[in-house]
Amino acid sequence: MKFIDDVTTLDTLYGQPGQPALRKVVDHMTPLYRKWIMTSRFCVLSTVGPEGTDGSPRGDDGPVVLELDPKTLALPDWRGNNRLDSLRNIIRDPRVSLMFLVPGSNNVIRVNGSARLTADADLRARFERQGKQPATVIVIEIAEIYSQCARALIRARTWAGQDESADLPTVGDLLAEATSGEEGGQAYDTEWPERAAKTMW
Repeated sequence: MKFIDDVTTLDTLYGQPGQPALRKVVDHMTPLYRKWIMTSRFCVLSTVGPEGTDGSPRGDDGPVVLELDPKTLALPDWRGNNRLDSLRNIIRDPRVSLMFLVPGSNNVIRVNGSARLTADADLRARFERQGKQPATVIVIEIAEIYSQCARALIRARTWAGQDESADLPTVGDLLAEATSGEEGGQAYDTEWPERAAKTMW
């Protein structure tokens, strides 16, 4: 198999992007991009660090990010598994990307920029839920905002309303496989919903 290792060859295979694909990019929150992003309750945060890349799902019960100003977004780091892969990456390499999705829309909004972490008490308090606050907040300086072509979600029939999860392994199954049965299994899956409900925020 021969691999492509130069940009000229790549450009020859694909051709040049159309003008709309280039001209839709802005470097700050505009009224329409703001409306879209503030409607999104879910995004994927991508980071890069010495050990490699990381993609982390982020969700909330309202807008998943807060706009601090037209060039700055704030993303709370709610409780998870405490691996801290994304946060460790940000400390060592500030480059980040966010991909915002809204149920029912095949369009995706992307934000590229740089990030820093803060435990600022006033900012953390702005995200308080059920008496709890995030341990830290990711503050993102926007470099680019643009919409992504809808073809990927159309091809995948993402919002077709079909539940295709019936035969998927559970997290307990995956954990048991990874640990040769030492952890996970049905007990993990049975206990997880109650544990998650208590530690959602």
